[in-house]
Amino acid sequence: MHGVPHIGNLIGSELSADVFARYLRIRGEDVVFVSGSDEHGTPIEVEATKRGVDPKVLTDEVHEKVVDVFSRFNISFDIYTRTHNPIHISFCQSFFKRIYDNGYIFERDVDQLYCVSCGRFLPDRFVLGTCPHCGYASARGDQCEACGKVLDPLELVSPICAICGSTPEIRATRHWFFDLPRLTEPLKAWISANQHMPERVKAFTLSWIEEGLRPRAVTRDNRWGIPAPFPGAAGKTIYVWLEAVLGYISATVELGERLGRPGLWEDYWLDRECRTIFFIGKDNVPFHTIILPALLLAHGDRFVLPWSVSATEYLTYEGQKFSKSKRIGIWLDEALEILPSDYWRYYLVKMRPETADTSFKWSDFASTINSDLNDDVGNFVHRVLTFIYQFLGGVVPQPRDLDEADRRLLGKVVETLRSIDSLLLEVREKQALNELVELVREGNSYLNLKEPWKSYKTAPEQAATTLYVAAQAVGALSIILDAFLPEAAYRLRGMLRLPANVSGALRSLGGEFLAPGTRIERPEPLFRKVSERELLEKRMRLAPA
Repeated sequence: MHGVPHIGNLIGSELSADVFARYLRIRGEDVVFVSGSDEHGTPIEVEATKRGVDPKVLTDEVHEKVVDVFSRFNISFDIYTRTHNPIHISFCQSFFKRIYDNGYIFERDVDQLYCVSCGRFLPDRFVLGTCPHCGYASARGDQCEACGKVLDPLELVSPICAICGSTPEIRATRHWFFDLPRLTEPLKAWISANQHMPERVKAFTLSWIEEGLRPRAVTRDNRWGIPAPFPGAAGKTIYVWLEAVLGYISATVELGERLGRPGLWEDYWLDRECRTIFFIGKDNVPFHTIILPALLLAHGDRFVLPWSVSATEYLTYEGQKFSKSKRIGIWLDEALEILPSDYWRYYLVKMRPETADTSFKWSDFASTINSDLNDDVGNFVHRVLTFIYQFLGGVVPQPRDLDEADRRLLGKVVETLRSIDSLLLEVREKQALNELVELVREGNSYLNLKEPWKSYKTAPEQAATTLYVAAQAVGALSIILDAFLPEAAYRLRGMLRLPANVSGALRSLGGEFLAPGTRIERPEPLFRKVSERELLEKRMRLAPA
């Protein structure tokens, strides 16, 4: 984690995972939701070196900001930790020493760029140069920002040290490697038999394996990172991409320590019935479908391998790639200066790039909020509760005889919840959200058909039945909204005088969602309309002078 994430990062990982975790809790499942800040690697060390500060000064600052912004987006982690902490460091060193002892790590000499002026080897982003593929003059040693190609520093044309700008020389250095090819067959057998992995993730992984796995460097000549635990590896650190994927396990270890249950992590990671599901962007697929399972297999203990990896495509910004330096995009702290988190959560899930790259557009953002959130969801809830408050003294009525329209909407409520259940368990969050909005639209059509604002004068029992039926839809919404829009769900359940905690609320679909006799509070609108002009003005205030 090298800074506050942007909205594309959020939907690709934490927000998608949060919707899933929240829904599993609503189902009454045993869920542990873990994540953390990846604090090691060359980008942090390069920036710290340029500023003349210890890398931890930077990571402390960034971690604090990230924790704050995720909290304000209501991301419901059981633990959000960081990789530069004693538990993770100790766990990784022990884990890699076990793999070394099992014979899956070997050492060899390799050529690497060395800066004489700085007196150090130059891994990854410590090198800048011209991309050999596209000719971009400011390519980094690990990847070209222009064409996206993954690079080795030795491939760069006219390389220079990113710190002092001098031309480096090539020197030999010893490194330790993970013998990934030895695990080709176990990996292939696992991914081929995995029926829960999305097909495109599965196909990508099998293609990668078929091309032939190569040994992966475990160590780097970085000064910032986890010291390598291998004999003779003094001064080397573990490559960030290999230690970071173990952070899911070490975070669970840390959670157990915090709860006074030191064996908690084994209840999940060594339990064959446990299902581990990862939410990532598509660029991180091989680290979760090849590197992580390979490490777990090489360790020797019977760790559960990934049940599924939900990988999104890219979210772009008005058709362009996000870039902090070029001011292309919107970052999470900025987003919250413009609108509350639920507005962003709704639109990002609705636009979730599940099968293809998707572009964030301000005009569509405004129109979607106005039509879906304000005119559909907010309007339906406010109409129902306002009618109950004004016509029935704020008490949910007892229904009388149900007609076909009544039964149809009640049936639609249960049908929608079942459909959402199926879709969310398949991590089809965008479609699940669409189902919720369709229910609301049917609810609005039902009110327009029944016209309780008229019938309460001439046929009060009919009006009462109408509002009872509509209230069941509102009660169901107050539960399911918690997965998508937790702030709105909290406020709605407050108006309904229902407990805020909805864990286990959908263990079964029997019974009523809002019992007759329930006294509600004075209703307040859940959402409001926004204009493109308002959004533009707020964005302009965020722009640097």
